[in-house]
Amino acid sequence: MTTRRSFLKKSAVIAAAGAVAPGFYGIPQKSPSDSVLKGKKVLFVWGGWMGHQPDKCRDVFVPWMESEGALVTVSNSLDSYINMNLKELDLIIQVWTMGQITSAQEKALLEAVKSGVGIAGWHGGLGDSFRNNTEYQFMVGGQWVAHPGGVIDYRVNIIDKKDPVTAGLTDFDMHSEQYYVHVDPNNKVLATTTFTDKYASWIGGNVVPVVWKKMYGSGRVFYSSLGHVAADFNVPQALEIQKRGIRWACMSKYEPAEPWKQPVYKRASK
Repeated sequence: MTTRRSFLKKSAVIAAAGAVAPGFYGIPQKSPSDSVLKGKKVLFVWGGWMGHQPDKCRDVFVPWMESEGALVTVSNSLDSYINMNLKELDLIIQVWTMGQITSAQEKALLEAVKSGVGIAGWHGGLGDSFRNNTEYQFMVGGQWVAHPGGVIDYRVNIIDKKDPVTAGLTDFDMHSEQYYVHVDPNNKVLATTTFTDKYASWIGGNVVPVVWKKMYGSGRVFYSSLGHVAADFNVPQALEIQKRGIRWACMSKYEPAEPWKQPVYKRASK
């Protein structure tokens, strides 16, 4: 069996180039005709460690985006970042856990997002992609560091009930990996989870972000730590949050940046 650790040791850049949830909790569902994804150019890049089922996740989200009118290009190569004109896109979705990205590939990706191309992703596919690339992590706004206990039961708490990504949703339970992440203190955090001391005594009671949004230059960045495997999106809230986050991220070029600054650490008084 290929583990995360053994995969990381062997990983190298690969050079070669759904299900739609019904309405729930009375939340109106967008019809394809009024979706902001209609006509948007999207690059869906998948690969890396297959334990996170990037192929099955592709089969959840690509058909849904196409049903909403998005023009989706699917690639299983990071060379898409240098072989395509990324700045012509509206959105990049990356599902690539662990691996290596070349300097040219990373530069092209970061410059595209800075210019206004949105990026969205989930779990290790965006939040544990390239462990040696700190500027990439700066863009994402966080990096996975642990999931104490492996696959466990835990609760997700919606803490921003006004943001369009989480409005109308209630707290919910997951049976999956509870991600412990190091984060940018200025992320706009929409949902959190609280750790117990069962698997790591020193983190009991710690509250860690699960869902956030941020800017990198002019590009919108959306991340959710949910989605360890494709079946996690059978939880209606997990799927709805990701769909809404994708819609939000695709609008970098068409809507003004949200004027938030919510630093966790307050400026020292003089």
